[in-house]
Amino acid sequence: MRLGGPVFADYETPEEWTDALDDRGYGAAYCPVEPGTDPETVRAYREAAVDADVVIAEVGAWGANPVSPDPAERDAAIADCVRHLELADAVGANCAVNVAGSRGDSWAGPHPDNFDAETFDLVVDSVRAIVDEADPETATYALEAMPAMIPDSVESYRSVLDAVDREAFAVHFDPVNLVASPRRYADSADLIERFVDEFGDLIQCVHLKDVAMGSDPLVHLSEVPPGEGNLDYRALLRALDALDDDLPVVLEHLDGPEAYERAAAHVREVADEVGVSV
Repeated sequence: MRLGGPVFADYETPEEWTDALDDRGYGAAYCPVEPGTDPETVRAYREAAVDADVVIAEVGAWGANPVSPDPAERDAAIADCVRHLELADAVGANCAVNVAGSRGDSWAGPHPDNFDAETFDLVVDSVRAIVDEADPETATYALEAMPAMIPDSVESYRSVLDAVDREAFAVHFDPVNLVASPRRYADSADLIERFVDEFGDLIQCVHLKDVAMGSDPLVHLSEVPPGEGNLDYRALLRALDALDDDLPVVLEHLDGPEAYERAAAHVREVADEVGVSV
């Protein structure tokens, strides 16, 4: 596995970027450039990553809603995801990633129609449109699982994957987003093992965070830093260790460099405990 996370450093060249990654002991990184960056700069970052033995994990197409009820917004979102997938291919990233989208006003928010058959078909059509238009050579497109939309389980991810039926459509793994009930919270190891067993080397990138459940009778799940919740990191790292040695596992959603340092230290400590390499 390749541990990565955001870089809290000013850099002006690809070499300064890879030096900042090295300072943090990261072997994986988020994409350092945005769509629209000139091709020479994109190529320079790709070459610097190769030279420094860094895996660019993902290009995030966040904010785009490819199943929006507004047709103009939907078309614009699909076009935006195409640009991000084209960038992922050009920069050498494993994947471009977004959520499937929502039938409500928020691109990643809940809506009663998010799980119906019509929305499923819209998700499939949008993913096909993105992949077919971008036509990547090596990068893939993937969906981050979310509690309030598909894919929200091992089974629904398999259904979407099979329905899309494109080689350039692969899998993104965020185990915390799949822990959407007390039952899954109580046995996150089973969820993790089933997901990895089902998708294996189709998994392009893994997000690392943690989840805690409150004591109220009604369910309240909160995202917390790694090591401060109930996600079974021992089971997660053991399961992922059976996959590609270069699989990127990237920290996210933390408050500043010190928080990322603590999270990275926790992941490395658990990895040492279970005898896997990150």
